[in-house]
Amino acid sequence: MGVQEQSDLAQGGASQTPRAALIQIAGNRNFLALLTANTILASAFPIQLILAGLAGLMLAPSAGLATLPASLQTLAGLLAAAPVSLLMGRLGRAAGFALGAVLTIAGGLIAVQALYAQSFGLLCLGHFSMGAGWATFQYFRFAAGEAVGVSLRPVAISLMLSSGLVAALVGPEVFILARDALDPIPFAGAYVALAVLAVIGLIPLAAVRLPKPSRAKPGGARIWPVAREALSRPAVAQAVAIAAVAQGVMVFLMVPTPMAMVGCGFGDETASDVIRWHIVAMFAPSFFTGFLIQRFGAKRIAVTGLAVIASAAMFAASGIAALNFYGALIVLGIGWNFSFIGATSLLAADVSEEEKAAVQGANDTIIALVSTLAAFAAGAVVSGPGWAVLALMSVGVVALCLIALARLSGRAARA
Repeated sequence: MGVQEQSDLAQGGASQTPRAALIQIAGNRNFLALLTANTILASAFPIQLILAGLAGLMLAPSAGLATLPASLQTLAGLLAAAPVSLLMGRLGRAAGFALGAVLTIAGGLIAVQALYAQSFGLLCLGHFSMGAGWATFQYFRFAAGEAVGVSLRPVAISLMLSSGLVAALVGPEVFILARDALDPIPFAGAYVALAVLAVIGLIPLAAVRLPKPSRAKPGGARIWPVAREALSRPAVAQAVAIAAVAQGVMVFLMVPTPMAMVGCGFGDETASDVIRWHIVAMFAPSFFTGFLIQRFGAKRIAVTGLAVIASAAMFAASGIAALNFYGALIVLGIGWNFSFIGATSLLAADVSEEEKAAVQGANDTIIALVSTLAAFAAGAVVSGPGWAVLALMSVGVVALCLIALARLSGRAARA
């Protein structure tokens, strides 16, 4: 990518109108096939989240192990992020996404067998497989940018993430319809439905015709040095930092919200409704975030998102009324959307074709690691110092990130 193209994406000022951009994207068969596949495959994820807790509680030998399937699912995503990116760098995006669908199918069927055999170990294995499959689907956002021209990249990435909104609405409904389909075995029908969704998601992938990946000039032994060299560049480091902090703080605040609300006297239904609106807020802005990036620049939108996340955390710390929880989680979702899409656009703009597989793998590994640590830490903080302290810690993390970003920008300016 040329320097001018990178500057345009980072600084904004694209002249293409939203209507013209949408018309052009709507005529892109590769993008439409990717969007369709992502929407179907992403709908399986809410089912995985629901089942991990419910089936885990039913089969776990003790209550303390009930969350192990969900934890292993997260761990699998962390371990698979880099290898999957390297695989896509060799075989192409469609092959990687197909592998993810196969892993999801296998995981769902293993979990069905676990329910029939009453085996907690098999259930953990099934969710580990599904977690590895989910790691591959995280690269749909990068594939969206590759399917269109440079000027349309932020819009394509943003629209691709909008599929999460559909998944958040469709997934739970599929779970409700299918959970008792194989009665008297609880939840077996939902696992089968999850596997069926993955099978259907393979169909639009057959229509994807992205260019074959070019071979990286450095050999396989040079993959990680390539990633380290790229991460030493201020623009790449900023993109990775913004995405990791946005995702980490979002998880840190979201995961313990139901626990905190129940502790404040709210019912399970109210806590669930707060999470539902948080997920809607995470993905609904995707319909226009890309156009904001075209207008104002990826970095400006990404940093604005961090500021919005900080304001959400401060609102959470200001009280424990229902309004505080609803307001904080909705604003948190909007801030995450701006930061995550902005950071993804920044990373896509500053990474060469030869660096892409290694850097994107390192990026998603770092994000998964931060998210995993945040999820484990959140429970300890909210059950110890409390919700207000957790929220204030979130403000502090975002503030430190903004200071670090300012220093990196200064270093880049001097260079």
